[in-house]
Amino acid sequence: MSTLTKEQIKQLVRENNFQSVSDINEYLKDIFKDIIQELLEAELEAKLGYAKDDVENKKTDNSRNGYTPKKIKSEFGGN
Repeated sequence: MSTLTKEQIKQLVRENNFQSVSDINEYLKDIFKDIIQELLEAELEAKLGYAKDDVENKKTDNSRNGYTPKKIKSEFGGN
């Protein structure tokens, strides 16, 4: 289930100058971390009903109380 074309993958390889499988694994781990972060932020936005920094549309007493690091165990290791 790839969403990238072969040309996009080739360009990704060229741009990142992968030298080993380990380089690719690190890249995938970083992308996975970024995707999980975006998913968590979208979930919070949906739960609270307003986007970060959009206090004009805040219609709840519930609010964002800062940021704390999270650990997630996955096939790519703990993030």
